[in-house]
Amino acid sequence: MIYKLAFAIALCFSLCFDLCIAESYVLDDKVGLGRTFDGIGGLSGGGATSRLLVNYAEPYRSQILDYLFKPNFGASLHILKVEIGGDAQTTDGTEPSHMHYENDENFFRGYEWWLMREAKKRNPNITLVGLPWAFPGWVGHGKNWPYDFPDITASYVVSWIIGAKQYHDLNIDYVGIWNERNFDSKYIKLLRYTLDKSGLERVRIIASDNLWQPITYSVCVDQELAEAVDVIGAHYPGTTTVIEALKTQKKLWSSEDYSTFNDEVGGGCWARILNQNYVNGLMTATISWNLVASYYEDLPFGRDGLMTAEEPWTGNYVVESPIWITAHTTQFSQPGWTYLQTVGHLVHGGSYVALTDSKGNLTVVIETMTHDHSVCIRPPLLPFNVTAQNVTFQLKGSFASIKELQVWQSRFDFKTKKPFFFKKLSPLKISDGSFTLSLDVDEVYTLTTISTGQKGTYPDPPTSGPFPKVYFDDFNVGKSNPSFSEAPDFADQTGVFEYYINLTDPGPHVFTLRQVVTQMPVTWATDADQTISVIGDYKWQNLTVTCDVFMETVKTGGVFIAARVDKGGQSVRSAKGVFFWVFADGSYKVTNDLVGKTVLAEGLSGTRAYGWHTLTLTVEGDYATGLLNGYPLWKDAVVLGPKNGWAAIGTHSFELAQFDNFAVEAK
Repeated sequence: MIYKLAFAIALCFSLCFDLCIAESYVLDDKVGLGRTFDGIGGLSGGGATSRLLVNYAEPYRSQILDYLFKPNFGASLHILKVEIGGDAQTTDGTEPSHMHYENDENFFRGYEWWLMREAKKRNPNITLVGLPWAFPGWVGHGKNWPYDFPDITASYVVSWIIGAKQYHDLNIDYVGIWNERNFDSKYIKLLRYTLDKSGLERVRIIASDNLWQPITYSVCVDQELAEAVDVIGAHYPGTTTVIEALKTQKKLWSSEDYSTFNDEVGGGCWARILNQNYVNGLMTATISWNLVASYYEDLPFGRDGLMTAEEPWTGNYVVESPIWITAHTTQFSQPGWTYLQTVGHLVHGGSYVALTDSKGNLTVVIETMTHDHSVCIRPPLLPFNVTAQNVTFQLKGSFASIKELQVWQSRFDFKTKKPFFFKKLSPLKISDGSFTLSLDVDEVYTLTTISTGQKGTYPDPPTSGPFPKVYFDDFNVGKSNPSFSEAPDFADQTGVFEYYINLTDPGPHVFTLRQVVTQMPVTWATDADQTISVIGDYKWQNLTVTCDVFMETVKTGGVFIAARVDKGGQSVRSAKGVFFWVFADGSYKVTNDLVGKTVLAEGLSGTRAYGWHTLTLTVEGDYATGLLNGYPLWKDAVVLGPKNGWAAIGTHSFELAQFDNFAVEAK
């Protein structure tokens, strides 16, 4: 008994000693400063990740934008990176190009222009970045490669930058260069030349906006390339860099990062990498893919955004933990501030960074995220340990006279499931130039001289709910969505479906939705050979889909309506469902897959190009029936699967076709 008591006392003393003895860290600017901070950002695109946001009604849409961009309110983002649309599938959908064809220019397609304007409205100092993930087919001259004709590709990108200024008064600050295979140094130099020749000397280049190598080696040995590149960007670097990247003395950015489900583990991932991207890799900007999860959740990488806004039909949105984790840095430091050299890891796990504006202000961000509560989707995370600890920070140099720091805390609290985020605590009094904190695991602290921080709030948004079971759209642009080229809630997966005003048609189909891409795009992902746009509730099983269709390709043209479509995004090529096709050669087909190999029924339809036809598809249980112009064309086709999925429209190939009076009735 005495032995057990002595052992218990010794164990208690040992634990108390470990916890009560504070490790000491110095914050000092007299020893020199580190790299200049370039900001924290979010990425809209790569692809179609903000698709549903534009369809939110007010005031909810503006509230979401405030949580993302409004200074001293929510995430208060410093950087907005957008996709330069390329008419191609680039992860969760397609975004329209400003040049579908070589002789075509339109700077009002898509929603990225609108999003950049809204971000600038809230934060005039926000940094704007554009990056093409894909290109229209004409840029590659029939090849799936955009750099065989680098002058064409450079002119295409520069025209987007010029259009941003000319039509939207947007100054693009950076343009990225990325492809899945490699970088092209000739193209980078030519892009720099084309920018300069166009009076865009101030637009800087991020290259390769993908991997540290081989660009960093090439920059070190090629002076002309080094002069063309301003930032070396890496995707999902795992908080580390390579020696060659440091040798370039270029800015280093994590130009695409995070890509993790936005639950609390996702928030922990974001907290860890925001600090450790600099501590471990000297990266001065981190950009989240994606900005806001505003796409159907059953598409690839569902809910991988800083917040969630995937229900424009209800107005519901969720301010997830990554928003407030972002605020710990963004509300208390700005691009142009400088990291201290005295940053690093805590002895018992976690990390700290410190930034200054060199005018007396200091911001310190501390994170103690444990391994299992901060795993990102990529790359694999090596084991490490974090334990509760006391830390003492000694303020030296110009910070020695600081008497008080504002304190903000977030606690994930995986044990009690009672987390809190971005909570303002009582100011911390500084005694003799130092302060001590008791840190638990899975916490984030900001200690700062900045007093303008705010946890912005709005009344709770409407309750979450499923997509309406009864839905109709006549695509009358004057009534529904005049500011955007896409119809509400349709998510283009291959091809681009845009509002179309047919001024030569005096009949009821003046306003239609038209598939406009006529050539396979240049893309790193896999577009289907067919075009398809999905809509609705992925859980739909029994439903009727109706749509008027108009083929514009004689003999070889074809269109479809579909139900129970089970795949989109990068997997769209393998989508299954029930597809009701009609063709311009007077035939029809019912297939169980998008590629059209599994045929459930087929025959003659009498359909032709340049005439309107009404298709109706009813799927109930294991059977499907189809009507043409209100009359039965086929019935009781046996459905092999799947059991549920979206509704959809599309075309047999990359061809022009129109759709009108789309309706769904689900049971």
